[in-house]
Amino acid sequence: MASSSPPAPPTSRPPPPFAPQNPKPVPGSLPAAFSSMQISRAPPPFAAPGGPPPGNGPAATSSIRAPPPGARPFLGSLPPPPFAARPAAPLQQPPPPFGGPPATLASQPQMQMQRPTFGGLLSGPRSQVQRAPFGEPPSGVPQQPPSFGGPPAAASQPDPFSGPPAATSQPPPFGGPPAAVSQLSPFGGPPPAAAPAQPAPIGGALYSAAQPPPFGGPPGAVPQTAPSGGLRPPFGWPPAQSQQVQFGGPPQFGGPRPGAQPPPFGAQAAPISQAPPFMGPPGGNAPTFVPPGWQGQSRPGAVPGGMQPSMRMSGMPGGMAPNALGQGMLPASTPTMPYSPHAGAQVSTPSKIDPNQIPRPIPETSVIIFETRQGGQAAVPPAASSEFIVKDTGNCNPRLMRCTMNQIPCTGDLLTTSGMPLALLVQPFALPHPSEEPIQLVDFGDMGPIRCSRCKAYINPFMRFIDQGKQFICNLCGFSNDTPREYFCNLGPDGRRRDADDRPELCRGTVEFIATKEFLVRDPMPAVYFFLIDVSMNAVHTGATAAACSAISQALSDLPEGPRTMVGIATFDSAIHFYSLKRAQQLPLMLIVPDVQDVYTPLQTDLILPISECCENLEQLLESIPNMFENNRVADSAFGAAMKASFLAMKSTGGKLLVFQSVLPSVGIGSLSAREADGRSNISTADKEAHKLLQPVDKTLKTMALEFAEYQVCVDVFLTTQSYVDIASISVVPNTTGGRVYYYYPFSALSDPAKLFNDLRWNISRPQGFEAVMRVRCSQGLQVQDYFGNFCKRVPTDIDLPAIDSDKTIMVTFKHDDKLQENSECAFQCALLYTTVFGQRRIRVINLSLSCTNMLSNLFRYADLETQFTYVVKQAANGIPSTPLSQVRDQVTNTCISILQSYRKYCTSVSSSGQLILPEALKLLPLYTLALTKSIGLCNDGRLDDRSYWASIVSSISVLLAIQLVFPRMIALHDLTSRDDDDSLIPSPLTLNSENIHDDGVYLLENGEDGYIYVGNSVDPVTIEQIFGVSSLAGVSNQLVLEQFDNELSRKVNEVVNEIRRQRCSYLRLRLCKKGDPSGDFFRSLLVEDKAPGGLSYVEFLVHVHRQIQSKMT
Repeated sequence: MASSSPPAPPTSRPPPPFAPQNPKPVPGSLPAAFSSMQISRAPPPFAAPGGPPPGNGPAATSSIRAPPPGARPFLGSLPPPPFAARPAAPLQQPPPPFGGPPATLASQPQMQMQRPTFGGLLSGPRSQVQRAPFGEPPSGVPQQPPSFGGPPAAASQPDPFSGPPAATSQPPPFGGPPAAVSQLSPFGGPPPAAAPAQPAPIGGALYSAAQPPPFGGPPGAVPQTAPSGGLRPPFGWPPAQSQQVQFGGPPQFGGPRPGAQPPPFGAQAAPISQAPPFMGPPGGNAPTFVPPGWQGQSRPGAVPGGMQPSMRMSGMPGGMAPNALGQGMLPASTPTMPYSPHAGAQVSTPSKIDPNQIPRPIPETSVIIFETRQGGQAAVPPAASSEFIVKDTGNCNPRLMRCTMNQIPCTGDLLTTSGMPLALLVQPFALPHPSEEPIQLVDFGDMGPIRCSRCKAYINPFMRFIDQGKQFICNLCGFSNDTPREYFCNLGPDGRRRDADDRPELCRGTVEFIATKEFLVRDPMPAVYFFLIDVSMNAVHTGATAAACSAISQALSDLPEGPRTMVGIATFDSAIHFYSLKRAQQLPLMLIVPDVQDVYTPLQTDLILPISECCENLEQLLESIPNMFENNRVADSAFGAAMKASFLAMKSTGGKLLVFQSVLPSVGIGSLSAREADGRSNISTADKEAHKLLQPVDKTLKTMALEFAEYQVCVDVFLTTQSYVDIASISVVPNTTGGRVYYYYPFSALSDPAKLFNDLRWNISRPQGFEAVMRVRCSQGLQVQDYFGNFCKRVPTDIDLPAIDSDKTIMVTFKHDDKLQENSECAFQCALLYTTVFGQRRIRVINLSLSCTNMLSNLFRYADLETQFTYVVKQAANGIPSTPLSQVRDQVTNTCISILQSYRKYCTSVSSSGQLILPEALKLLPLYTLALTKSIGLCNDGRLDDRSYWASIVSSISVLLAIQLVFPRMIALHDLTSRDDDDSLIPSPLTLNSENIHDDGVYLLENGEDGYIYVGNSVDPVTIEQIFGVSSLAGVSNQLVLEQFDNELSRKVNEVVNEIRRQRCSYLRLRLCKKGDPSGDFFRSLLVEDKAPGGLSYVEFLVHVHRQIQSKMT
């Protein structure tokens, strides 16, 4: 069982550039092909199921080169070119950097879709093009390696499975052959917006983030400036015997799109030659940071590395002195005496709090180069919100997995005393920084990866070889294993194997193995995408149906290339309409299923076909659907029945079901009723029961979702609605199957089609995998307590993920079942078995080994603020459906108080009770806690659907985006032209209080989901005209379409918005907020430091926390 050689990466194609608006077909006559569409009533289900779809032989692997440090994945707002043609399966050719120059297109039959003129979309035919695999170079373009990976070699594939995997008979995935596999997409979260935290402005010696902690313990990350020019940082080297798994970059958003075609993902105007390692200078050649770049302009003169000022979000290298916040109990009104700078010493108690001295995130502009282990110890990772480049020296990249504390308590009692949680946040496909080395792919041949024979852990850098290399000791369970003869190597004088640095599995924290036959329970599934569109009266009249058809039509070119990519489509109102798209049929055949109580699939074949066989028919059908149903008078929606019928069509393969839903499901299986009216009338009188409206109505949809998950069907729901749709019930399906809910409320046919298109495009083109099984193992002394996220769990130790992608995070909590040895290391290993979109089985193994400590002070010194706070946010979201909101808010506040009280009681020597003392690493915990209690999820006012949606997205949100969702970023837009072009693209964030809002200013506040643009009453009309293109905002809709006009301010505003969209991997809906309008009041409610109805100001909250700690101490 031993040998190591590399195969090909599982890339999925890069996300698309953002299109400004989504065209929508204009009502008119049907195309000739549809003028006499056949409509046949489907017969009942066939007795015998059809055979499996054909497949094509086993997949080959090919070696993929590392990406150049420079390619910029996202483009400027140059007019995007038409879809890049995808060349047929280039095996050995490295794909171009993400966002390589567009291909030349052959003209082909075109779809006549007239697009609305808004948003710069012109009407025009869109040419049909060949698709290239994710990351493949468009034809006619200089071939360069992709910035993160390229597609695996085109390969023929074995027959798709003959039948569904049996849930009961599957052996456990990680102790024996796994149940099902899912493709993993290698990249992960969006670029950090903030840098590592600095010591608090008050209190405590000011240590720079670059210094190691003053007390012993893991070294901190050392900030270094990133190399400029075309050079890659001086660390990466591809080890022998392994291949690099590379992945495509993020999508681009933005700019006007000429013609009807969306540009190829990341199309660039200029060929990419030597670009600097970070995004930056001119010409669109610089690589962008991480996730999708919504086609934003690259700025001339940008700092190399595109380093934005990021907020330093605390929690940075341990060892800094605590903050002493002297707090008298008098009302905090006017600032007087600042807090004492001497953290651990006795200080006089100031009578009032100085609001200018309390802890806040500090902007940080440098890029940190972070080695995961230094001097044989785990290094403290940079804040998730900072920009950093990782060198994997044994521990995994913190983007993939990070722990709430960077030293592990030896006993459960010590953990309980600290008040802090022990949990891992795992984001297996987090997007890497463009300058990071790709994950190595290792092939052990038929013997499969080396594993511990007792606990089944995978070989990793922390397993110790003894007896001249003949045995190895497992770092998780301590068992001594014999080294397989084929894997034997002598040890060097340092006790390490002589080949350790040449084998990625022995020197890297993250590695990917080719899975052997023992891990397969059926042939790898094909990449199946089934689109299900609501065509009920309301959906058609609001433009939601047209927007969905247009988005799908434009996104088809971003599906993975190859014979394994299959598509199907159905529509529904009170009945379900399937379409057979066989090329042989001149007319698509509509098959109607009228029974929505006992649904069936009308055909066993021809409903899901390889995209190469039906693309033309599908595009014509999508163009025609809005016209076919334009006079539909059926108001009912059979949402549950339509999903069930689509599932029956997909059951033999599995795949992604993408549902576009506009109204409350009212008929058939899983129909719902309007509960919101009940909630509104009862919320004040029966607050104790109000949370029940945030629970699913019944178990119908949950039962359906469990069946979907068993057959590897992942559901994503796009809710384009103008009314209540009961997200609490609907979200159960995506949350159980590894999908998510997208929510467009109130849906606007003017502003939302662009977001719908970009969301769909990123959904299908981001790195992702199918039929995945994940297990986390840990050292003896700890045990996994629970998993949280969007998945299905059938056995205690594993979670099943019908799909997993770069945006999904799983939280794993731990508890002690024994003591850990001080000064030893505690290890965590996450193993994810998955199928790539190209049908290859992979096992991604992510390792983290941290020191154990008996000192409570070390737990606080090495706490990870952002990961701990994300834990609190996820626990709060988990409690919303079962606990009254007031209790959830109290639990959140009490968690903060318990942690700070433990620190005050056991780790400080200050005797004065007049001080609030905060640990350096957690100094922002009170601010974030206050922001959480005021968030949409936990505030008293708000719609039920808004709260359910918030809880739904939080369940799988990453650390980086969780902070932004709760604690938004606010910047001034009116003075962008006064900033130098050499400054960072996004200005330093403003403090979230009304003192920073002036009547003559324009401000943008964004939380990763929505952007709110606030306009004061006294803004210069010239500024308004430059940004919005109108002289007065009277009568302008709050649902804003931001256009770019021919002036400097407009250009800079668009650059900022596009950069935020790229960082967040989200198109960011824009809302206009005006002073004196309800929208202006809503904007001010987002300023978390201000006093709010029923909520404290930041200063008052600090006083409240201090009082609570004092009462506990006495």
